[in-house]
Amino acid sequence: MGIAVIADDEINQIELISFHLEKAGFKILKATNGDEAYELIVENKPDITILDWMMPNSSGISVCRRVRSNSEIKDIPIIILSARGEDVDASHGLASGADDYIIKPFSPIELIARVNSLLRRTNSKSKLSFQEYEDISIDHDRKFVQVSNKKLKLGKTEFKILSLLLSRPEHVFSRDQIIDSVWNNETYIDDRTVDVHMSRLRKTFKENYDGNCAINTVHGFGYSIGKK
Repeated sequence: MGIAVIADDEINQIELISFHLEKAGFKILKATNGDEAYELIVENKPDITILDWMMPNSSGISVCRRVRSNSEIKDIPIIILSARGEDVDASHGLASGADDYIIKPFSPIELIARVNSLLRRTNSKSKLSFQEYEDISIDHDRKFVQVSNKKLKLGKTEFKILSLLLSRPEHVFSRDQIIDSVWNNETYIDDRTVDVHMSRLRKTFKENYDGNCAINTVHGFGYSIGKK
């Protein structure tokens, strides 16, 4: 099926995950600390990466941020594992750029299901030409947005931001994630620039759209789109 990097400082945990992913057809690359995990990701560009939150040298969160800031590997799917079960911890993990967050202890069946679900989303996203959520749709081939049966005129940057938000409705994207995805590290962009473009997007929505969705600010984390 593909290559999986598994990083955890608990050897038993690595072996358990490896056993089940190998049965699912993955080739496994193992790391016991964050720096080693990052090197494996850079060298092998795996199909999926599973990172423990707490590891020596660099935490799973730190590795995740490094991956997302590297244009060559920034789209690799990442799952964070943690014994920390608070909502704020999950939000922090996702805001760092992780695609999913699993609390220990977990069942192998759940892990494989989450891996497969994430890979399906990633594969469909890579082939995406049309997005739709509630009464909003984006046609990437013709470069237009339609809301409530009416075309919405957006600038190039606002178009990219809306596309990113619609790629995972209800998911909170941090400003760093938005910068990485929209500007692709081509130039220095600060948080204020993101906020300005988000304000323009909201203004256009307010003036032209009275539908089922809203662009939300999640203070301390970033932005999301979801139902009103």
